[in-house]
This record gives sequence, C-alpha cells and structure tokens, in this order.
Amino acid sequence: MTEPRRRGRMPAVSDADIRRVALSLLVDQGPDAITLRAIARELGVTAPALYRYYESRDDLVAAVRTDVCALLARDLEAATDGLPDDPGIRFFAICRGFRRWALAHSREFTLVFASPVGVGNASVMQQFGEPVGRIFLGAAGRLLTNYTVVTPPTELIPAELRDDLITFQTDLLRVLSDSGQKFPAEKLDLGVSYVMIQFWARLYGHVTLEVFGNYPIPISHPDVLFDTTLADIGRTIGLVSD
Repeated sequence: MTEPRRRGRMPAVSDADIRRVALSLLVDQGPDAITLRAIARELGVTAPALYRYYESRDDLVAAVRTDVCALLARDLEAATDGLPDDPGIRFFAICRGFRRWALAHSREFTLVFASPVGVGNASVMQQFGEPVGRIFLGAAGRLLTNYTVVTPPTELIPAELRDDLITFQTDLLRVLSDSGQKFPAEKLDLGVSYVMIQFWARLYGHVTLEVFGNYPIPISHPDVLFDTTLADIGRTIGLVSD
C-alpha cells in the first residue's frame, strides 16, 4: 500500500507580487493579457488564491491603472526638472512629456487613456483627482494665475455646449475642493472651461493618432508637427510655446 503524496504548500504571494506580474503582462502583451488566471500561472498558484486580494478582473485592472498613473505622474514631474519657473514653459514641457511617455508606453497608454470610460472603475472626472490629473490642473492653474488667457466671449460659445460646460465646471470645482488642489477657481468661467476642453481634445487627439499610427498621411518629422500644434494652441489662448 503506497502512502498518499503530500501536497506541497502553496507559494505565498502578496498584493505587490500580483500587481508586479499584472504590470509586466500589460507591458509585454497589452491590456487583454491581464487576467487572474495568467497571473496565477506566473506566480505558481491557483487563480482562486488571488481572490483574497481582488474580487474580479476589473478590480485588478483598476489597481494596475493606478500604478501606471503613478509612473506617468513621476515622468511628468521630471519633465520640468531644471526648467525656468515660468508657467508657460513648464506647461508645454508637461505636454511634451505626456507625448514622450505615451509613445514609449503605448500599452499602458491604451489601458489608461484609450479604454472605454469605466474600465478599471475610473470615471473621467475621477481622473482629475489622480496624480496625472493633478499635475495638468496644477499647471493650468499656474497659467491662469500668471497669464491672461484668451477665451471666447460667452456669446460665441455654441449654446448647445453650455449646459455640458456648466456641468464640467461644477464637477471640476467639486474635485478641486475635495483634493485641496491650488487652482484659481474664480477664473473657471464658461470661456476657460471651453478652452480647457478644446485644449485637451487637441492634445489627446494628436497623441492618440501618433501612438496608434493613425495619421492620415505619412509624417517624416512628427516632433515638428507636435511642436507646431502646441505653438498654435499657445497662440490661440495668448501664450507662446518655447
């Protein structure tokens, strides 16, 4: 009669191990590769063993998203190292830093910025309270404090957009209040809200086209195109890109 084999003890894993492997899968294979089964296989445990940390894949993706945002925020902060204390120069440096990061980390960019709203349990407005959102809002706040930003008269803002912009103002002011960010809230009028939305649409749209290779024509010098886009935005709102 043979003795039954003793089962080996399950390797101990930590939340840090899980997130490390999840981030590695994201970088190597993309967002779809982040699954509890794949992570368990990498760590040598069973998938149910991970449920003590995460109830679902969405919860895990949200945690990875948080880690990616922290890494991006670190890069954006470094983008202004050694620069003059000029809000305009620093603002455009952050924009260039965002593009550099997106091009170097396309899969992380896809997870955070090119996934449907709600993936990872993060709404658009919640992003303003996160490290990356705080950096952009802080830079925008310094611009509004130190420059006279050109905004369109209220009557030139399409009437169909005003309710949406008012909602944006209200939500953003609540986020600013909750997070304690320094931002000249008294300057957040309809015109400034309109400019902020248009600016982000142009910046994000440009970066997204470049990251995914969706320019309508071949571009031999994408750096030049990006810089001229920033300069054009700067002129539109009364700033000059360095």
